[in-house]
Amino acid sequence: MNRQQPSPMPSHRYRDVFARVDVPLVDRIWPSNRITEAPLWVPVDLRDGNQALPEPMDPARKREFFELMVSIGYKEIEVGYPSASATDFDFVRLLADRRLIPDDVTIVVFTPARRDLIERTMQSVAGITTDVVIHMYTATAPVWRDVVLQRDVDDLKRLITSGGEDVLEFAGDADNVRFEFSPEVFNVTEPDVVLDICDTMTTLWDASPDRPVILNLPATVEIATPNVYADQIEYMHHNLGRRESVILSVHPHNDRGTGVACAELAVLAGAQRVEGCIFGNGERTGNVDIATLALNLHAQGVDPMIDFSDIDRIRRVVERANGIEIHPRHPYVGDLVHTAFSGTHQDAIRKGFVAHSRDAARRGVAESDAPWAVPYLPIDPADIGRSYDAVIRVNSQSGKGGIGYLIESAAGLTLPRRLEIDFAAAVQRHTDGSGAEVTASELWTLFLATYARATDADGRSVSVVERHIRTATVDGQTLNVVLVEWTAGAGARWAMGVGDTVESAATSATAAAEVMAREHQPSDASLRS
Repeated sequence: MNRQQPSPMPSHRYRDVFARVDVPLVDRIWPSNRITEAPLWVPVDLRDGNQALPEPMDPARKREFFELMVSIGYKEIEVGYPSASATDFDFVRLLADRRLIPDDVTIVVFTPARRDLIERTMQSVAGITTDVVIHMYTATAPVWRDVVLQRDVDDLKRLITSGGEDVLEFAGDADNVRFEFSPEVFNVTEPDVVLDICDTMTTLWDASPDRPVILNLPATVEIATPNVYADQIEYMHHNLGRRESVILSVHPHNDRGTGVACAELAVLAGAQRVEGCIFGNGERTGNVDIATLALNLHAQGVDPMIDFSDIDRIRRVVERANGIEIHPRHPYVGDLVHTAFSGTHQDAIRKGFVAHSRDAARRGVAESDAPWAVPYLPIDPADIGRSYDAVIRVNSQSGKGGIGYLIESAAGLTLPRRLEIDFAAAVQRHTDGSGAEVTASELWTLFLATYARATDADGRSVSVVERHIRTATVDGQTLNVVLVEWTAGAGARWAMGVGDTVESAATSATAAAEVMAREHQPSDASLRS
């Protein structure tokens, strides 16, 4: 039963997408498609991401970021908006003059459809012999036409065509230059209007398989569920003229929190290229996160064609460039994304690790090559350069499995199951009292405080129920450990001993049990009462 009541929110002020734009009815093919290869990724951090920063990047931060992108495999990179600022212009000139662009990397420069700004943009790339894309944009949606540009559709089309002619005039004869057009706010533009403008541009620029034109269709401001965007992309995919000479590109933003889903469904619907930012920086709630998109493919067995095997190095550069820390729950890269505090999750992960190790041994392959099937971990943290140290962490929500795993991680000591249960109760009491997380080293200290004793104190005779011989590695030194389950007449308890030999460790464990028995013996006063 749903007992929710109407809220005081003024929702009546807003219209749904179907009241704002014609969503074309298509014979949908995209729901049956599968993504079997990576699209062309185009990071726009140095332009779209940069213009969203409270403190835009200086040339040094831009250069470090650019070099990172190149090093991990991006082959097309939007490097700036040269006509917008001297900093952006100078950065493009830095790339040109110092020959920092590898032969197999295409740079993209962004410009409005204005002759003077197009000319300035072309000046920024003068002398570059590697591939260059001139990316021209104009907003096409009704609100932008009416409020911002104050032009009707025909007038807007003339503006865009004039800009396209200027691009041709300044760059048409350059063999290394290709063209891109973005009808900004595509997702709230009438389908027939945007289709006509896009076809006009591909005709003007004479798109061909040898010199394809990029048509980039942005969800500049998210306004609908991702399936609507997929329908819009599929409509364009099936109706564009010169389709074999067009690279169909998408540029989702994340206003509704569904930018990743929009991009994935758009690729199912026919998109071949995705613009976005590494870890999702950008205006308002950000551009689509192309790192998450890439690693989602990796998690489905598809090569993302970008190397995220040292994700923490990538993170450090991105954080330094943007001056913004990445959230600890951010997919794949956050500090806590591979961490389990819950006892049931910890137990499943620990058992999954054991099963994975056995499966690798059975197959005769390294664990890093064996199929991955560990509960609660979509990918192996080692794939992206993470260790297993932070996978299981202990707080008041944790269970015996996670606690046993951390003791094994901290000291290489495998606990008997009954001892795991006993120690879990001690940890629960500790964390309930402190309210804080317990690290692996703190857990080991608590373990010693709970089960080890100085053996020179007076003790009380005990009966040893069971003895377990183990080894532990502490501060680089391997020691013999004996764990004993003991009783002094009322219930079983545990003690431990450490020694250079098994015999000395066993003696120490028995002596510790006797001291603990004395600690738990009722006092004479309590007996008299």
